[in-house]
Amino acid sequence: MSGPAAGTAAAATTTDVVCLGESMVTFLPSQPGRLADVPSFGRGIGGAESNVACALAAAGHRAAWVGRVGADGFGDHLVETIASYGVDTSAVRRDPARPTGVYFRTATDRGTDTHEVAYYRAGSAASAMSPENVPYEALFAGRVLHLSGITAALSPDCLALLRELTAPRPGRPLVSFDVNHRPHLWRGCAEDASVLLELARRADLVFVGEDEAEEAWGIVGAEAIRAALPEPSVLVVKRGSAGATVFASELRPGPRGAEAAAGAALAASTDTVSAATPATPVDTVTPVPALRVDVVAAVGAGDAFAAGFLSATLRGLPVRDRARHGHLMAAAVLTVPGDLTDPPSRDRADRLVALDDAAWGRLRLAPGWTAADRAPEEVRTP
Repeated sequence: MSGPAAGTAAAATTTDVVCLGESMVTFLPSQPGRLADVPSFGRGIGGAESNVACALAAAGHRAAWVGRVGADGFGDHLVETIASYGVDTSAVRRDPARPTGVYFRTATDRGTDTHEVAYYRAGSAASAMSPENVPYEALFAGRVLHLSGITAALSPDCLALLRELTAPRPGRPLVSFDVNHRPHLWRGCAEDASVLLELARRADLVFVGEDEAEEAWGIVGAEAIRAALPEPSVLVVKRGSAGATVFASELRPGPRGAEAAAGAALAASTDTVSAATPATPVDTVTPVPALRVDVVAAVGAGDAFAAGFLSATLRGLPVRDRARHGHLMAAAVLTVPGDLTDPPSRDRADRLVALDDAAWGRLRLAPGWTAADRAPEEVRTP
């Protein structure tokens, strides 16, 4: 059975979140410096959507990753490693004609001028994903379908697939979309801004950074971003060290129809203000400060934030707590060298999330803070 209609035939939802996207083998430098000077690399995995799936599974949720890898050793490594986090990889497809993507990066922060990334993903197995060859039954089997703008940039077929998955249809799960604007992937395409805006406006829950909104759309400030994206029931504007601002609106009738309402309700805040009229959304606007973190590496923090926010959303927590869980999950990744790490235990995260504003503001998290044998008072507070 194939095609979008097949997704509606799934007998029952057994998965919390399904994540679709490309995962690659990543080679991490043994020491700082230019790629030309690094003598050796350690092997890891990287991929925005699989990062989210791994973090959710580590946090105790039923997560699945759907992707396409080559019939090669790197593909074996990806599938085995992602599955080792507890992620369901049964719907991953193997491509006998195309390779698994790989990339190399330097140890410096992505935001610095000295950061280098060398991608070898053109013509990869994942870039061949299309509406004709993905398992819709698996994609529509979860409560949430998590996508990102990275997939849309991989190929015209991948963009067509994202358009299919974000289109309104009966039985569509809540669609979570991380804009994830990567300019280097859109080289030669002048439509990246309009494509990402189009996809974001069709989603129920959207994550976007202030910096990428300015770069992609020329829009400055959280309120202006919300004005450009009025459709999503929940919009999370990430503001770097300043934290995040969450816009949550009452659901209202619209082109997505009643079928999407059940899914979008999952993301709507329990303390959302009622809309003045059925056609007029009324937002609750919730700014949530970030934590102070002794950063080891910034790679993967955005994916971890999305996972933390989704985890708390699945648990039905209030908007502030969702964003705080996002900050804590991001802090776990920020204090390790790679894209993935074990999150804090749920009990510990809940205790930290419940702190009053003053105590939350005093927290400072250092490497090793998530260790199970660390007492809460060992979290650094000035």
